[in-house]
Amino acid sequence: MELYEGLLSRRSIRKYNPDKTLTKDEIYELIRAASYAPSAHNKQPWHFLVVENKEVLAGLRAFQPWTSFAKDAACAIIVCSDEEETFNRPKEGWNFAQIDGALAAQNLLLACHAKGLGACFCGAAPMPAIVENLREKFNMPETMLPIAIVTIGYPDETPKVPQDRLNKDKVHWETF
Repeated sequence: MELYEGLLSRRSIRKYNPDKTLTKDEIYELIRAASYAPSAHNKQPWHFLVVENKEVLAGLRAFQPWTSFAKDAACAIIVCSDEEETFNRPKEGWNFAQIDGALAAQNLLLACHAKGLGACFCGAAPMPAIVENLREKFNMPETMLPIAIVTIGYPDETPKVPQDRLNKDKVHWETF
């Protein structure tokens, strides 16, 4: 698939064929693409937690309520950023963990689409309760910030393509 076409045709998929799975090599291939995302100062702070266990997938909604469809996914990849590995200024109270992780998650979504897989971004950070619940459930270190749960599988739906999303009223030249 040509890149530009892929950017315009990617959709969030929430219905999966529960009988189809992915191999570890296929999952590594998707994570390889995610790992090519840009990151502040090229720190690459991302970590990827792969969840394939069907009971755990079905139970994700206890931690992130908008993941009820994860039960039928082939897997979910929890995209995380280590807040100590990311470009940061702790004395000033900021870091790039959320941005770097979101960029990796976007690459992951696009890689899934390019491979004919469906995927859906389900946010974690910046929601404190979801972050803490995921850290506890998966024994994450305190510095590990879960950014998103990305459900992945073979699509069992074809969402309609929306109208052109370019809104020229939101494009500004030189100043607002």
